[in-house]
Amino acid sequence: MDKPTGRQIAAARTLVGMTQPDLAERSKVSVPTVKRMEASAGPALGMANNVEAVCRALESAGVEFIPENGGGAGVRLRSNARAGTGGIVGNG
Repeated sequence: MDKPTGRQIAAARTLVGMTQPDLAERSKVSVPTVKRMEASAGPALGMANNVEAVCRALESAGVEFIPENGGGAGVRLRSNARAGTGGIVGNG
């Protein structure tokens, strides 16, 4: 996927019920780094490895990043994830 936007990261974090400190801890970056990324109107600002670490943490919590494909970039939960848990929880 292309580099996610700051808004996608913020939306993804909210979707899985994580706080900024939770996401920072899970991705091994600082809270100010997460805040800077989320404040980006366009592609998330930050070192590529930090953006990748944040995305991996969100993906492991059940988020799918949807690339810009003419309908707009976005995020969604994988079908086997549930919001509010900060992680993957089965539907069954």
